[in-house]
Amino acid sequence: MSESKLAGQFFDAAIGLLERVRDEEASRISEAGTLVADAVAGGNRLFAFGAGHSSLPAQDVVYRAGGLALMNFLAVPGTVGIDVMPATLGSALERVDGLAAAVLDSSPASDGDVLVIISLSGRNALPVEMAMNARAIGLKVIGVTSVAYATETRSRHASGTFLKDHCDVVLDSKIAVGDAELTLDGIDAPFAPASTVVTSAIMQAVMAAAAGELSARGIEPPLLRSGNVDGGHEWNGRVMQEYGDRIFFRH
Repeated sequence: MSESKLAGQFFDAAIGLLERVRDEEASRISEAGTLVADAVAGGNRLFAFGAGHSSLPAQDVVYRAGGLALMNFLAVPGTVGIDVMPATLGSALERVDGLAAAVLDSSPASDGDVLVIISLSGRNALPVEMAMNARAIGLKVIGVTSVAYATETRSRHASGTFLKDHCDVVLDSKIAVGDAELTLDGIDAPFAPASTVVTSAIMQAVMAAAAGELSARGIEPPLLRSGNVDGGHEWNGRVMQEYGDRIFFRH
């Protein structure tokens, strides 16, 4: 099989997943968008969290042209990605009890804010406890996960629960356990993960739904423009000034 045919198969798989999410998660994406819009309209703050590769879709909606300026990244040191050595340390930290509580306690997140938690498996202690503790202090929690893991794997949290069990809204990415879309004779391991593509699309869909909901209420969404278009910096400066008390990545 040629490399180009495999590449095409990956695109087909990713498109198929995106179509499933579009069709099957539409109402829940709208619900999540409404939660985000409620927070913006109510003077509250927005946060996104993900560990390992799940941090990528979280980062994708922070300080992003065309995105909501109020979305802040909730960082847990050592789990953001492959910025620690060895990289396996990040995976180990996801299983540490108590880390989520310490991060939330030292963050600006508070009652009425919205936290989007991204975890493909939703089985590790960090995302589970992040959701549990966030709801305990009054945050609305949107979970982006693969629900399949909850039926095909065991939780690594002492409660035996998954991320999906502690959310106000759950968005199912439809990713199969193992996160690899392709197989080929002669290659022992499945390959070509699609979770980042799909989860990033889910995040942008939620932001789009939120912007539409705000507009429907007569509220201008606090969107950022590209700094590479004329007037972009001036626009962003105005937005940053108006909403500066809810934007933490600029401090």
